[in-house]
Amino acid sequence: MNQIIVRSDKKNLNIVLSKINEALEKHNPPMKSRLQLEMAIEELFVNICSYAYPDEGDIVIQYCVEDNSLKVIVNFIDNGIPFNPLEKEEPDLSLGVEEREIGGLGLTLVRKNVDSLDYKYENNYNILTLEKIFEIFSFFFFSKMDEMNFLKSAGLS
Repeated sequence: MNQIIVRSDKKNLNIVLSKINEALEKHNPPMKSRLQLEMAIEELFVNICSYAYPDEGDIVIQYCVEDNSLKVIVNFIDNGIPFNPLEKEEPDLSLGVEEREIGGLGLTLVRKNVDSLDYKYENNYNILTLEKIFEIFSFFFFSKMDEMNFLKSAGLS
């Protein structure tokens, strides 16, 4: 697994995304899946930067791309305030914007755009793991235009 350590500063998001995108380059995953992964990474990273530490601390990001299944695994590890985001209740989307509590939509988007999201607290560390599996059939059999037309016809774009 690759690993980088950055300070819990939102300015470091670009470093994290560029390292993970660099690992994905040789696989050329579909753009839609790649954007879903980037959105999830951004949301989780920004939340850790915003809430894990009273001031600032380190975030360890471990990541790998499994060649055989084209699965991406990303671990976010911090020793900030213990917090399991999976225990947070999902917002009631049936309520109007004015009636809903502020917050919670980002994590809902993350849950909907990754294949797995797991949390554990171990040895004074928050460990949040996401997994994203890319649909490999789309880039083996279709050109980009065919892929866009297929996704549109399937209601996925």
